[in-house]
Amino acid sequence: MTIHAPKIVFSIADEAETFALAKRIAPLLKAGDVIALNGDLGAGKTTFSRALIQTLLDNPNVDVTSPTFTLVQTYESPNFPIWHYDMYRIEDESELDELGFEDTIDGLAIIEWPIRMGDQLPSYRLDIQIDFTNTGRSISLIGHGEEWNTRLAKLS
Repeated sequence: MTIHAPKIVFSIADEAETFALAKRIAPLLKAGDVIALNGDLGAGKTTFSRALIQTLLDNPNVDVTSPTFTLVQTYESPNFPIWHYDMYRIEDESELDELGFEDTIDGLAIIEWPIRMGDQLPSYRLDIQIDFTNTGRSISLIGHGEEWNTRLAKLS
């Protein structure tokens, strides 16, 4: 049985509010977590990733860029390694084997364009959907897995 956490939606006006939300989410994360970032081109997936990674590293000066061409960037936080993936250029699920995705079990995986992973996207994950609105962005959090109910409740 799969248990889904309730959907939590935040209205975000600007980049500062994106960083503030990332700072609230960061303490909820642990090794083995997977974050699937969904949204159109330019919606703010990399901006959110940057905010989250800089928060987890406790360093706002760390250069966090989109791994569009490298496919993955790695960072060492004090608590666990972080893998930041951009699957936009993945054309076939078989290409995922070369990325070493199975190594992320000991750390945090942040995945932009997770739909490209098909059946290889872990079922236990936090989906973050970023959508354009008239006043900025809407960021929706949907947890997959029983433990996400408890963790996401801390944001309410």
